[in-house]
Amino acid sequence: MAQFDVFANPSESAALGIPYVVVVQSDLLDALATRMVIPLATLKFAGKSPDKLCPLVIVNGQRLRALAHYTAPLPTRSLRQHVGNVAAHASELVAAMDVVVSGV
Repeated sequence: MAQFDVFANPSESAALGIPYVVVVQSDLLDALATRMVIPLATLKFAGKSPDKLCPLVIVNGQRLRALAHYTAPLPTRSLRQHVGNVAAHASELVAAMDVVVSGV
C-alpha cells in the first residue's frame, strides 16, 4: 500500500457522500496496523470548502474534495478495494495537512 493510494470508503453508510479515502501516511510506516487517511468527498457533500484546506482531487474522472480536517486512522485490513493513486496531487494534500497542523 503506497502513500497517496486511493481506496473505496470501507464505511458503507458514509460512502454515498465520501466514496473514497486517500492514504497520506508515509510508506516508511508500513509496519503499523493502521493508515492515516483523508476522506474524499463529492462536491455536493463537501459544499463550500476552502481550497487550501480541502483541495480538489480527481479520481477516475470524478472531482472530489479532500477533507483534510477529517483525517483519521483506519485499520489497514479495512482498506480492501484499491481504485487508484493520486500522487499527482501530493503537494496539495500535504499542504492541506499543513493547514490542519499549523493553521497556515
